[in-house]
Amino acid sequence: MRAKLTYAVTAAVLVFYFVLVGSRGVMLIQSGTLITVTFGIAVLILPVIGIWFLWKNTQFVRNANKLAAELDAEGGLPVDELRRTAGGRIDRDSADEVFAKRKAETEDAPDDWRNWFRLAVAYHDARDTPRARKAMQRAIALHDGRPVQA
Repeated sequence: MRAKLTYAVTAAVLVFYFVLVGSRGVMLIQSGTLITVTFGIAVLILPVIGIWFLWKNTQFVRNANKLAAELDAEGGLPVDELRRTAGGRIDRDSADEVFAKRKAETEDAPDDWRNWFRLAVAYHDARDTPRARKAMQRAIALHDGRPVQA
C-alpha cells in the first residue's frame, strides 16, 4: 500500500510539473518572436515526453499487478524462500540459488508467462532491475498473447 501511495503522490507531482512547464512553453510561444517560439516548442516537448513515460510506467505497473493477482488466485506466486542477513537484506547467494532455479524453469517452458513472472521476481531479488523489467514485460506480452521478441 505504501508503494502505491508513493507512486500516486509522485505521479501527481509530475503531472503538476508538466502542467507548469507546459504553461510556460505556451507563454513563450505567445510572445511571438522567433527565439521565444523556438524555446516554447522545445519546452513543450519535455512534458510530452514526461507524460508518455509516466503513462507507459503506469501501464506496466497495472499489468504486472494484474498478473500477480491472477497468479495469486491460482496459488502460483513464488514463495519467499530467501535467506536474509541480520539487517533484513536478501542474502546474495540465496538469491542466486533461487534465480538459477527460476531460470531453469523458464528455459523448460519458455512460453509460459507464469515462469517469466517468477523469473522477473528472481531478477528483482538478485538486484538486477533492468532484467527484471524485461522479464516482466515478456510475461505481460505472453499473457496478453502478443508477439514476443527474442
